[in-house]
Amino acid sequence: MAHSTNTSPPTAGHSGLKREVGLAGLLWASVGAIIGSGWLFGAQKAAVAAGPAALLSWGIGAVAIILLALIHAELGGLFPVAGGTARYPHYAFGGFAGMSFGWFTWLQAATIAPIEVQAMINYARHWTWADGLLNQDLTLTGSGFVVAAVLLGVFVAINFLGVRLLAHTNSAATVWKVAIPILTIFALGIQDFHGSNFTVHGFAPDGSKGVLAAISTSGVIFALLGFEQAIQWAGESRNPRRDIPRAVLGSVAIGTVIYVMLQVVFIGALPPETFAGGWAKLDYPGISGPFAGLATLIGLGWLATVLFIDAVISPAGTGLVYITSSSRVTYGLSRNGYAPPALQYTDRNSVPWLGLIIAWVAGVVCFLPFPSWQKLVGFITSAVVLMYAGAPLAFGVLRRRLPGMERSYHLPGGSVISPVAFAVASLVIYWSGWDTLWRLGLAILIGYLLLGGYSAYAASKGVPNAPRMDFRAGQWLPVYLVGMGVVSWQGTFGVGAQGNLPLWWDIAVVVVFSLFIYYWAMAVALPAEEIERNIRGVEVVDAGGH
Repeated sequence: MAHSTNTSPPTAGHSGLKREVGLAGLLWASVGAIIGSGWLFGAQKAAVAAGPAALLSWGIGAVAIILLALIHAELGGLFPVAGGTARYPHYAFGGFAGMSFGWFTWLQAATIAPIEVQAMINYARHWTWADGLLNQDLTLTGSGFVVAAVLLGVFVAINFLGVRLLAHTNSAATVWKVAIPILTIFALGIQDFHGSNFTVHGFAPDGSKGVLAAISTSGVIFALLGFEQAIQWAGESRNPRRDIPRAVLGSVAIGTVIYVMLQVVFIGALPPETFAGGWAKLDYPGISGPFAGLATLIGLGWLATVLFIDAVISPAGTGLVYITSSSRVTYGLSRNGYAPPALQYTDRNSVPWLGLIIAWVAGVVCFLPFPSWQKLVGFITSAVVLMYAGAPLAFGVLRRRLPGMERSYHLPGGSVISPVAFAVASLVIYWSGWDTLWRLGLAILIGYLLLGGYSAYAASKGVPNAPRMDFRAGQWLPVYLVGMGVVSWQGTFGVGAQGNLPLWWDIAVVVVFSLFIYYWAMAVALPAEEIERNIRGVEVVDAGGH
């Protein structure tokens, strides 16, 4: 039986995106997402977790992200469609896997903007008018919750102005966002650099576990995330097959260099007395805004002022980008038949307006169970990497089933890199810890209720683009999700983990389990003719219909 080709447009309202974004807009969309609140907090959180060995955390995190970015670069050039990361698994595995990874994609896109709002409020504690917004444990007060909801609403309102203006605005903001971390690197490195800071308590005071935990829970992977924004905007790119791979790989290179250097200067610039009791007890006045507080402490008041300004601009720019992307992901979910056609309606500026409103509601809800920056980071990191895990699987299937497809970027060694990338993504998910993953499991169940419920309704009513679930092609997915949960529960990372799988043995189990799932997925994926049918349907709607 044929899969839905999704050629039926909505019956009411406007539908369609305008291709108005060039290479610079795509590159700065990804760089702007990478350089957000992660740079303001990541170096301090990682140093507390791992000491100077946080540099190893950044190195491992960068390798993981580069592997995933290489996979996405080929897929992004191959399929320049809006909300691309939500749609690749649909092509390879059909409805059930496509719906699942579509939900994972939307979940991360809609919940990163609240993290950026949290970061803005954290740094705002520098001003007395913001004293009542946060409790002592950095969670939101009642008034803080209201302010956070309003700020998120501002992000949504700006998105209604259209993608061309947004891309230009974001490009200008990103120039600032890149310039300020570079200025900080030079200023801290020149002012007073203590090389002995890297060895005084030992290079890795908490050993391998501290290094690995920092990757997921201290903001390392979170800080490096964002390269996929160019892919989510693909439906609005002027020359997507050429520009998307360049934007993806270029943004990862820029972000990695900036973050590693920030970690070096943060550790080196700290006065030794600030961590005399060990890195886990790092403390100094203003540490809630780590870089600004450090600049003030070592006599760089002018830099602190610049950083407090940047603490509004950088997170705001990233929040804007992710609100944009979340609306494009809901647009893509609707195109694939997993959500109502109304999510494809666009206003006179070609903005999918209902997706923006849903993103605001979801973001406000996020402030309730995760009301602080670091609590949200662990959750989002695991959700994002779970989303990314679908790309290596789809990549492997497409290389096997359709090797002759024209690829604007052909990844050398892709048949080896894709299973490795999937295993690495699984490790990052595992390192997030059990206390994060059980919450993610609940969010996944909610997604199945929402999207699965609509898909069942659409099928029963004979809606034209209602997708088939293709449970056979996606049979490996429930085993993967439950299996990762069980390994996390029995492992050593996170509150509530049982500790029955000691360090290194747990890593071996995750890698072997991931490779088993990978090759199982390759074996049961859709046949070539059904994949081609899905692809043709998307090309009719997304390439020809605009």
